[in-house]
Amino acid sequence: MNKKGQTLGIAVIVAISIFIIGMLSINYVKPVVTIARDSSHLDCSNSAVDFPEGISDGTKLTCLVVDLVVPYFIVLILSVAGGIITARFLI
Repeated sequence: MNKKGQTLGIAVIVAISIFIIGMLSINYVKPVVTIARDSSHLDCSNSAVDFPEGISDGTKLTCLVVDLVVPYFIVLILSVAGGIITARFLI
C-alpha cells in the first residue's frame, strides 16, 4: 500500500478535528471580546461626538485590535488545518 495515501487520510482527519475544535472554541472567545469592549473596561462605545473628551487614540486603536481577535482566530484555525493537509502533500 501507498504510505503517502495513508498519512494523507490521517492528516485530513486531524485537520477536520482541529477545525471543529477551533470553531467550537470561538464561542468562548466572543464573550471575552464583548466584556473587554463594554463601558467599564475599554469603553469603545464612547465617541468624541457624544462627549467632548471622548476616548484617546490609543484606546481607539486597542478597541480596533480587540475587534480583530475573532477574525484572526478564524484565520489561524484555517491556516493550521490547511497547513497540516499541505504538509502531508510535501512529505
